[in-house]
Amino acid sequence: MTQMAKALLVDDRRENLMALEAILQGLPVQSVAVESGEAALKQLLVDDFAVILLDAQMPDMDGFETASHIKRRERTRHVPIIFLTAADRDAQLALRGYAVGAVDYLTKPFDPWVLRAKVSVFVELWVKTRQLAAQSDLVRERDAQLRVLTDAVDEATTMLRLDEADAHDRAVQLLEEARWGNTP
Repeated sequence: MTQMAKALLVDDRRENLMALEAILQGLPVQSVAVESGEAALKQLLVDDFAVILLDAQMPDMDGFETASHIKRRERTRHVPIIFLTAADRDAQLALRGYAVGAVDYLTKPFDPWVLRAKVSVFVELWVKTRQLAAQSDLVRERDAQLRVLTDAVDEATTMLRLDEADAHDRAVQLLEEARWGNTP
């Protein structure tokens, strides 16, 4: 069973969080809303996220500082961050956002359909990445099984070349054990 993608919504204003949750409603993503940078960092310790929607202007720890902490952590450095801000279209703020690792920077009011489309892309990438990781694990498991079987075939071949009375029976037993995964 695959885990549902999650979006971390970070804004100090509850009404903004509710608006973001409404915008994302209907997408294959679970919204997790927090009201501070500190709360976001704590949430990132316990959950994996496909995307983070981060308010740039917050009291105490602003979005830029929060993003900086997120990008320093090994576990979270690859999570895409989309900055959202009510600040005017100051190019310096956008550059600051990109400098701390944001993949996008949207100023309010923004088109909710554009935000939905961006979140959808990151959710899809997250799902595909999970699927690839699962397939990679399966391939590694199959490779290990193949190595065990190849070793058993090599050992059985060696036994069959021996001129011993029970070599045939030992080789058959070894191959059967390898086939059923009962190797010692």
